[in-house]
Amino acid sequence: MNRMMTAAIVAMLPAAPLLAGEAEVVQTYADIGHATYEDALVKAQDLKTAIDAFLAEPSDATLAAAKTAWIAARVPYQQSEVFRFGNPIVDDWEGKVNAWPLDEGLIDYVDASYGGATDENAYAALNVIANPAFELSGEQIDAAEITPELIGETLHEADEVEANVASGYHAIEFLLWGQDLNGTDHGAGNRPYTDYVTGEGCTNGNCDRRAQYLTAATDLLISDLEYMVGQWAEGGEAREAVVSDPAQGIVAMLTGMGSLSYGEQAGERMKLGLMLNDPEEEHDCFSDNTHNSHFYDGLGIENVYKGEYVRVDGTVVTGESLQDLLADADPELETELTGAIDHTLAELARIKAAAEAGFSYDQMLARGNEAGEALIMAAVDGLVAQTRSIERAVTVLTAGDIEVEGSDSLDDPEAVFQ
Repeated sequence: MNRMMTAAIVAMLPAAPLLAGEAEVVQTYADIGHATYEDALVKAQDLKTAIDAFLAEPSDATLAAAKTAWIAARVPYQQSEVFRFGNPIVDDWEGKVNAWPLDEGLIDYVDASYGGATDENAYAALNVIANPAFELSGEQIDAAEITPELIGETLHEADEVEANVASGYHAIEFLLWGQDLNGTDHGAGNRPYTDYVTGEGCTNGNCDRRAQYLTAATDLLISDLEYMVGQWAEGGEAREAVVSDPAQGIVAMLTGMGSLSYGEQAGERMKLGLMLNDPEEEHDCFSDNTHNSHFYDGLGIENVYKGEYVRVDGTVVTGESLQDLLADADPELETELTGAIDHTLAELARIKAAAEAGFSYDQMLARGNEAGEALIMAAVDGLVAQTRSIERAVTVLTAGDIEVEGSDSLDDPEAVFQ
C-alpha cells in the first residue's frame, strides 16, 4: 500500500476522541448541579400542591399524599448534597434547607418524654405554634402571623443554637409526621390529620397556626431552592466560580465527594447513630425515610464522578467526567475508584431494600441487632474505602491536597462518649 492510499484511508477514519479536559469536566459538573437543584425545586413545588390540597381538605388520604410528595422531593435534593463542602455558596445556604437534627419542641407540641428547655437550648420547647408572642434573646417577638420571614429570619437557628431548626425539609417532615415515638422499634411518626382540622375536630390545639407554619415553611423552601437554581444557571455565581477556574472546579468536585463520603455520611449520619443506638440521629427520623436519604447521597457522588445525572422526567444530563480524566491519567486508579463507588452504592442499596422490605433503619440501629449493624457498617466501610481512593485521585488530578470533612465517630470514637 503506497503512502497516498494510506493517507486517504486515514482521512476517511473517524477522528480519535480528544482526551477529557478539565474545562469540559467542570462544565458537566455545573450542568448536573443546575439540573439537580432544578429538579429539587420542581418536586418542592409538587409538595406545595399536595400540602395545599391537604390543608384545604384534611383527611388520612390527603395527608398520605402530602407525605408521599415529601419523600419524592427528597430524591433529587439528596443527590445535590455532593455539591456541598467544595462550594462556599452552597455551604452558606445548605443549613436553611437541610439542617438536622432539630429540637422539634421549638416548633410544635411534643410528647412529655421530650422534656423542656435545656442548658444548651433555652428554646427547645418554645412551641411557636402555640404562642403568638414570646421573648427571644431578650426581644419581644410578634408571631401572630407565621410567615416565611418569621421562620427564616427570626426562628431558624434562634439564639445561634444549631438545633433550633425552624425551616427546610425536616421542619416540614416533622409537621407532616410528628414525632417518631417508636424508639428502635418499627414505625414512623403518626401525627393525625385532625391536627390540621380548623374549628370543631381540631386535635392538639392551634390547628390554624399549624397550617400557617406548614404553608410558610413550604413557601420558604421553594424560595430557597429558587435561589440555588439561579446560582447554577448560566451566569450564576456558583457556576461561574467553578467554570472560570477549571482547576479549582476539579478541587471542588473532589472535596464534595470526599467530605460527603467520609465525615458527613459515613461518620455523622451513619456510624454515630449506630454507636449511640439512637434513632434521633437518623437523617429523616420522623418519616423513617433515612434509607432513601443515604442511598441518594451515594448516588449523587456517583453522578458527579461519572458525569451523568438522570432527571426526574427521565432525561439524562451527561458529559465529560472525572472518571474520564482519571482514566486518561491513571487507568489503574480509575478502575479502583470506580469499583469502590459501585461497591458502596450496592451496599447502600442493600440498606434501602431491607428497609423497604420491613426492616426499618430504626431497627438496624438497635443495640444488639447484629444484622442491622452489619448492613450499616458494610456501607460505612465502603464509604471510607471510597474516600481513600478519592484522596489518591486528588494527587493525580490536582496540584495539591483537599480538606476532607471529618467525624469523631470515625477519627476519635472515644470522644463521642465524653
